[in-house]
Amino acid sequence: MTAQFNYKDALARSEQITWRVEDLIGGDKKLDFSKPFLPESLARVSGLSFLSDEEKLILNQIRGHEYLYVFGLVEEFILPFVVDHAEAHLRDGDDYRTRALLQFATEEAKHIHLFKRFREEFVAGFGVECDVIGPPQVIAEEVLKHDPLAVSFAILGIEWMTQKHYTESVRDDAALDPQFKSLLKHHWMEEMQHAQLDTLMTHTLAATRNADQKSAAADEYLEIGAFIDGGLAQQVKFDLAAFEQAAGRTLNDEERAEFLEVQHQAMRWTFLGSGLTHPQVAATLEEITPAGATKIAGVAPAFC
Repeated sequence: MTAQFNYKDALARSEQITWRVEDLIGGDKKLDFSKPFLPESLARVSGLSFLSDEEKLILNQIRGHEYLYVFGLVEEFILPFVVDHAEAHLRDGDDYRTRALLQFATEEAKHIHLFKRFREEFVAGFGVECDVIGPPQVIAEEVLKHDPLAVSFAILGIEWMTQKHYTESVRDDAALDPQFKSLLKHHWMEEMQHAQLDTLMTHTLAATRNADQKSAAADEYLEIGAFIDGGLAQQVKFDLAAFEQAAGRTLNDEERAEFLEVQHQAMRWTFLGSGLTHPQVAATLEEITPAGATKIAGVAPAFC
């Protein structure tokens, strides 16, 4: 599986992509709040029958805001992780690896900046402040406490799921706001290289560990997932509060319970399940730790 990826080719593709944050957002590049931001496969708002079409659109846009915020949040721990990995191999003599990983880090910093700018534009246009989990540095510190191999597994799921989201749900959905769709497209363009580079990093880290250590790292990957899931549960509550304020409506107890259940599961699929079940992630885990791969495959359905 790893043989199909290499640092030289990933670097070459990355150097062909030249977009800047300023090219994608700001000025006359405005979000269209008359259109949905996320595809239904990720937002899962249509099943909430107690919401009107207008209210479903409001919730979809809140979910779009949360979607890019959470990606910016996770990139806050991906960035230092990649920098540390690059630094550890500076003296290995592989110039392509060093340049590819440093480019990876630079692009993650650009994505963090892009998503911060999006949040500013969203709040200005949406008119309601949407609370978010964090702060990002605290979440990053908690994730980075784990074995680097476990962190690399988690990043692997994140990188590959961005590919799945765009190609399977976003790219061909003509109903979405073109501006929001553009942000996802340009993010996807660079994340393809990141997914391949993290696959290579994961195998490099795994090569220094025995079978028991690899299996333990898979367990820690699940611990990271559980930690993130706890954050998602809180984010659903924030999204509910933002929805009620934006819609000018307070849901009753039964509606609130259904909202929280449906939207938490939607977020679980978006940020965890779609990575845990990605074929590239499953194949990499199977190569490194068959026992860990089996355990993760057994847990994954709960997040779908």
